[in-house]
Amino acid sequence: MTSRKIIIITAPSGAGKTSIVTGLLGMIPGLRFGISATTRKPRPSETHGKDYLFVTTKEFRRMIQADEFAEYEEVYPGAFYGTPRSELEPATRTEPVILDLDVKGAKRLSEAFGEDCLTIFVRPPSLAALEDRLRDRGTESTRSLQARMKRAREEMRYRNTFNVDVINHSLPDSVQATALVVMAYLMT
Repeated sequence: MTSRKIIIITAPSGAGKTSIVTGLLGMIPGLRFGISATTRKPRPSETHGKDYLFVTTKEFRRMIQADEFAEYEEVYPGAFYGTPRSELEPATRTEPVILDLDVKGAKRLSEAFGEDCLTIFVRPPSLAALEDRLRDRGTESTRSLQARMKRAREEMRYRNTFNVDVINHSLPDSVQATALVVMAYLMT
């Protein structure tokens, strides 16, 4: 039986992983959010140190050189994301860490931490629904929307490589279904 518990939620951009993570944090006592670092600009609703560690590309590269990341990826051109090792160190059975990661980062951590991880892939009901969600959030230019959709098609091919595959038809239902899986995992 392992003493470390890491839950990784992954999905194409816009599929609902951040919303599901937020729901889980409100439902499961002791669950701690592992904050990723990124070089992208914050969205209006995001806070440094709460949603992400927003850093410059220079700082991100310094962190790479100092081996401060458990994993990192240039998800979109010029937009780096990474999981600081310091966010994973406190993960325990009584204070599990939940991460909101891109698909490649999730694969890397899953391979590195093995049975210490539960990996959950969240997918939209369809690519058309995903495109609608991305348009509706109002943060994408035509070019960035096309890039996100191209990447989403690629990422969807990996869904069967994770422990659980959740189709996000309805956010409340998806949060509830994911919570049941996470709570069962935490009981092992």
